[in-house]
Amino acid sequence: MSGRAEVACPPEAAEFAHSLADRVRPIVRRYFRTRLDIHSKLDESPVTIADREAEGAMRDMIAATFPDHGIRGEEFGVHRADADWVWVLDPIDGTKSFVSGSLAFGTQIALVHKGRPVLGIIDQPITGERWCGRIGAPSLFNGQPTRTSAVGTLAEAVVYTSAVDHYALPERERYAALAAAARFSRSSHDCYAAGLLALGTVDLLLEGNLFDYDILPQIPIIEGAGGVVTDWQGEPLADVRRFDTVLMAANAELHAAALEVLRGN
Repeated sequence: MSGRAEVACPPEAAEFAHSLADRVRPIVRRYFRTRLDIHSKLDESPVTIADREAEGAMRDMIAATFPDHGIRGEEFGVHRADADWVWVLDPIDGTKSFVSGSLAFGTQIALVHKGRPVLGIIDQPITGERWCGRIGAPSLFNGQPTRTSAVGTLAEAVVYTSAVDHYALPERERYAALAAAARFSRSSHDCYAAGLLALGTVDLLLEGNLFDYDILPQIPIIEGAGGVVTDWQGEPLADVRRFDTVLMAANAELHAAALEVLRGN
């Protein structure tokens, strides 16, 4: 997502984003590791009362504080899609992990200005871990600067993906080739894996067939921690609602090495 001048995230909006994450934490904690009714959306992905209650609370806060801003949320769709400033919300990214009692999930929040994410938050409501990235500023983990790893070769790299079955067959084969060249790979964790990449404990994160609310909050965090975010051809991510492929790398050297495999070079 490049090609336009960067616009800084307003300080008041950054503070407000943290208040959104704070509001969601007790909602998610109340439902965590309880037996919930699970419903399927049109794409067959699961959703619970916790997802809907959490997003509803954030939407109410945004409408009261920034009535001119737009909202795109996973559970309740789009409001004011043509606004310059749009909040992108994923109340529980990793619902399958959440409903099975795993900690590999999080709340994701992005603020987008004319298609470019200028702020991103990943919050783990149970552990209290929070990542925040802002355009033009170092990314923070629980308020302290965080950096991606300096690993530059695939043989040393730890590779994560949310789910191999998200890929079409050709992409699945390309991912398998990359994973085979790595130190080791894991298929799990959803947005929590992006947090680990920003911490420097994961080196590559590959995704496919995901929506904007899955990816946009992660971009300022990874880039602000020193990482690189593109598609599997090395192109900047377009301003679209769905992404066929996403490659997040700890640094430019490792990004180039991953692209060689993904391109079949």
